[in-house]
Amino acid sequence: MDDPRWQPGMPVLDRQASVRDERDAAPGGPTIAPRPRSVPELQPTPLQRYYTNLSAIALVCGALAISAVELGVPLGSPLIKACVLLGAPLLALTTADAALRIWRSARAWMPVDRGKAWFRVSWLAAALVLMVALIGAILIVLRA
Repeated sequence: MDDPRWQPGMPVLDRQASVRDERDAAPGGPTIAPRPRSVPELQPTPLQRYYTNLSAIALVCGALAISAVELGVPLGSPLIKACVLLGAPLLALTTADAALRIWRSARAWMPVDRGKAWFRVSWLAAALVLMVALIGAILIVLRA
């Protein structure tokens, strides 16, 4: 039996060689270590313990405000302003916390896999665009 995983008593299986086995078996070819699937997180973000709870409150406030606007309530109504005053800062905090985590992830991936790192930088750009849009929406509602 040429499979190192085989032990006495196990059935004999016809296994396909894995990609790593083929690379290792290449004559004269270098042995390439596989890329890791993840990079460990070294320290938690400041709001990591509270992220889900804060996001849920922001979600409910946003759903109430959007539903009220859809039903014809004007932007200057106390209901909409209360939802924005409560939910918008929480959404800004959770987005900033997520952006910090994305930035740390991109920095950790740079020496390992630059492609994955730059992909995370694009997520960071999206988070920053969301923050700018959020600030604009807050100003529109509070001036109404």
